[in-house]
Amino acid sequence: MLKLKEVQEKYCVAEKEVQYLLFDPDAQFKNTSVLNVGKTYYYTKDNFVPGFFQIQNRRYLGNKYKLTAFISDILSEKCGSFQSLCDIFAGTGIIGNHFNKRNVRIISNDFLYSNYVALRTFMGITNINLNKLKEKITLLNLLKPVKDNYFSLNFGNTYFTLENARKIGAIREKIEELSVNEDEKLILITSLIYAVDKVANTVGHYDAFRKKLDTINPLILFLPNIRPENNYNNEIYCEDANRLMKRITCDVLYIDPPYNSRQYCDAYHLLENLARWDKPNVYGVAKKMYRGHLKSDYCLKSATKAFAELIRYAKCKHILVSYNNTGESKDSRSNARIKDSEIVNILKIKGEVQIFERNYKAFTTGKSVVDGHAERIFYCKVS
Repeated sequence: MLKLKEVQEKYCVAEKEVQYLLFDPDAQFKNTSVLNVGKTYYYTKDNFVPGFFQIQNRRYLGNKYKLTAFISDILSEKCGSFQSLCDIFAGTGIIGNHFNKRNVRIISNDFLYSNYVALRTFMGITNINLNKLKEKITLLNLLKPVKDNYFSLNFGNTYFTLENARKIGAIREKIEELSVNEDEKLILITSLIYAVDKVANTVGHYDAFRKKLDTINPLILFLPNIRPENNYNNEIYCEDANRLMKRITCDVLYIDPPYNSRQYCDAYHLLENLARWDKPNVYGVAKKMYRGHLKSDYCLKSATKAFAELIRYAKCKHILVSYNNTGESKDSRSNARIKDSEIVNILKIKGEVQIFERNYKAFTTGKSVVDGHAERIFYCKVS
C-alpha cells in the first residue's frame, strides 16, 4: 500500500503532466516568442559519385533534406557544441546523417525496418570491404530472371514493369544467398530499396500506383556512399520511440513525428515487405500486407497523449520538435494531429520554449492542396 507521501508525489507528477488541459490551452502559446526566419537557405546539391548513391537520394514524405541548414542554424545558436544527438523518428536519417561526425554520437531510430536498414547502412556500419560489395552489386545487376516470383506475382505490371518486378524479387532472394554477415545484407537491401525508388510507378509512396505504367527504366543497383570512420560511437534502433526514450540519454533530442493521420506503414508497405522478406499475403488493389502492428499512435487521436509521454521521459539538455503548421487541407487526413498550443504547453513542463518558423513547400502525397504551410521548430532548453 502506498504511503501518503508517495501518493502525493505521484499526484503532483500526474497533475503537472496534464495541466495543459486544465487552463486556457492557448495561454502559454500566446506568450511564446515566434521568430520568423526570412533567411534564404541554399542546400548542397548532391555530390555525384559514379556508382554510388547518397542517403538523401530517396523520395520520402516529410523528408528534411532541404531543411538541414535551417535546423543546423538553430542548433548552432541555441545549443552550441554538443556531443550526442538523438533523432528519435529518423525516417530516412537525413538529420542524423547531417550531424554524423567522429566527435558526435548519433542515436537514430525508426519503427519501420525498411528505414532501419538504411540507417544502419549509413550510420552504423564501421567496416566494409568495398571491392567485395562491388562484385556482388555487379552480380545482382546482371541477373535476368524470366520466371515469376513472389514479388512479380504481386507487384508486376502495377507498381513496376513485369521485367523490373521479376528482377527485384530475384535480387532479394539472391541477397539472402550472397550475404556473408548482417552488415553486408543490410547494405545490399539498402541498395535495392534505393534502386526500387527510381523505377517505381508511383508519385513517391506506395499508397497507390499510377494507372498508366510509364516508369519503364531498367532497375540498376549502386553502392551507398558510406563514411564508416564516423560511425563508431553511433546507436541505431528499430523500436517504438516512446519505449526507447525511457532508456537513452543525449545532449540534443530531435523529434520529427508523423503530423497527420496518414500512417507511414501504409505509404511504404511495399518497401517494408521487400526489406523483411517474409512473403506475407497481400490484399486489395494496393497489394498491402497486414500492418496493424506497425501503426503509429502519432497518427491517431492519442497523438497528444503519446507526445506528452515522450517528453516526460526525455533525458536531454535541448529538445527540438519539428512539426508543420499544415494549414487547412481539403483532405482532413492531412491536418495536424497535435495543436501548436499543445506542443508548447507540454514542452514548457521541461523548460523555456521558443518557436522558429519559415515558409516551406513540403513533399506531400500529391493529392493535398495546402495553403499557409510553414515549417516550425519548437525549441526547448531543458531546465
